[in-house]
Amino acid sequence: MILQYRIELLVELGRYMLGNDEEWIAIKQTASRQNAWFAPEFVELSVHNIATCFLQKDKLLAWTESYAVPEENNHPKNVGVVMAGNIPLVGFHDFLCVFVSGHSITIKTSSKDDVLIKHLVKKLYEWEITVQNMVSFAEQLKGCDAYIATGSNNSSRYFDYYFGRFPNIIRRNRTSVAVLDGTETKEELDLLSDDIQLYFGLGCRNVTKLYVPNEYDFVPLLDALKKYDHYFEFHKYKHNFDYHLALLIMGNKLYMNNGSIIFSEEQALFSPISQVNYEYYDNKLIVSSFLQGNDDVQCVVGHGLMPFGQAQQPGLTDYADGIDTMRFLMELK
Repeated sequence: MILQYRIELLVELGRYMLGNDEEWIAIKQTASRQNAWFAPEFVELSVHNIATCFLQKDKLLAWTESYAVPEENNHPKNVGVVMAGNIPLVGFHDFLCVFVSGHSITIKTSSKDDVLIKHLVKKLYEWEITVQNMVSFAEQLKGCDAYIATGSNNSSRYFDYYFGRFPNIIRRNRTSVAVLDGTETKEELDLLSDDIQLYFGLGCRNVTKLYVPNEYDFVPLLDALKKYDHYFEFHKYKHNFDYHLALLIMGNKLYMNNGSIIFSEEQALFSPISQVNYEYYDNKLIVSSFLQGNDDVQCVVGHGLMPFGQAQQPGLTDYADGIDTMRFLMELK
């Protein structure tokens, strides 16, 4: 299948994802029912971002041209992809990279997020039967020429053991942070609240740690985060909030909260669901320099850094863990 046709199929898929086909609506509802963390609003958000940020013809053409992707891949490899399941369709970008590159892909889905991707691939099968020769699913990945695996720090050891002797990309836990200077506008704090709370804070691009100047006033940000007070309607989120608030109270630790999210002074970059850690700094430049080279950090939000509100809107070249997936695939021999 030539590159031009693959792109046309992907553009058609984007139109389908933005449409109101009854079967597609039912599939999205099923995904929300099967995973309580996949609130309908977040399924819709993920679908919209993929369709508008990835599956647009001009963007796909510019992206593939920048890598000189050939019209035909005369030596295709079989790439095994282990997908995560923390947010809806989080593994779609890996699928997209392999499909566009002309290699075949064998997908091991997460049990937490298998409904949406399988349905979208099924639609591609319906539109072009030969896609079945390029895209398949398996419970175990064996006999692949290369592997891309996304998981936790613990599962990465398993991936290293089984996939280490093959060309691979193995991703581990990452999170995102914000460096604030106290001059943020109300609009910027509103956008930062999205960076923190979209997808319940479960993504690696969610801000879980704040670096703030001494004497920083947290009240405006806590007020901005009240837009997510409705999270208390989700029992799993409320359970996390109640549990971690109780731990802080019993530990006699300093904390702040607005009724739906907790701020706690902690050095750790990673924070539990419903909590954001913060740390004071004396020199913003030193903090920014340290974070840019930190392997645990996916995005750094703030003035002069990633713009507020952009953390959960990655583009085609915003590769997970900063590893260029397309370059990896283009160099497979």
